[in-house]
Amino acid sequence: MAYNLIIVDDHKMFLDGLLSILQSEKEYNILLTAKDGKHIAKYLQINPDEKIDLIITDISMPELDGIALNKIIKEQNKNIKTLIVSMHNDADKIDNLIEHGADGYVPKNAEKEELLKAITTILKGEKYFSKEIKDIYLENKFSKKQQEEVKLTQREIDVITLIAQEFTTQEIADQLFLSKHTIESYRKNLIAKLNVRNLAGLTKHALKMKYIKY
Repeated sequence: MAYNLIIVDDHKMFLDGLLSILQSEKEYNILLTAKDGKHIAKYLQINPDEKIDLIITDISMPELDGIALNKIIKEQNKNIKTLIVSMHNDADKIDNLIEHGADGYVPKNAEKEELLKAITTILKGEKYFSKEIKDIYLENKFSKKQQEEVKLTQREIDVITLIAQEFTTQEIADQLFLSKHTIESYRKNLIAKLNVRNLAGLTKHALKMKYIKY
């Protein structure tokens, strides 16, 4: 039995390389290749009954990226498997793809053997995420859980936000109608509570929690 595959990637060299690997495997039939997710979304719309077993996609692509495409595929037909092959190892992107049912994720620099293993695993109905991707995902989940466990009071949020905006202790005290000594106590407590080392650590946390924008 041949499996119908679609490949989406805007890098011609990678697309050609993937094609030559898969065309030498008898059980894979390449239905279509495309440079953009928009093309595939349209194809799925026009051919709702086409038997498609797996769509292999990159993340960064013009017009419609792999994250949006994965979401569209899964909303339209949960039976179509998706494998992400990308240079990106951004935790939030990985998180989004897993949340929206992506079946696998391997980095672009993966060996041919791992790529083929990912494809066969997914076509058997299992998930395949390379070790590197799994580690990033789990680390991100762990740090988010830690952040959720540390709850800041509104006053602490006010102080950390002003620290991140580079106001001096005196300026923060004036703005919040508190004494300079009280602001210093808040600052020390925040450093201990968030387990950071200095003001730069507090600023980083404020950015991460979106108390201030970049």
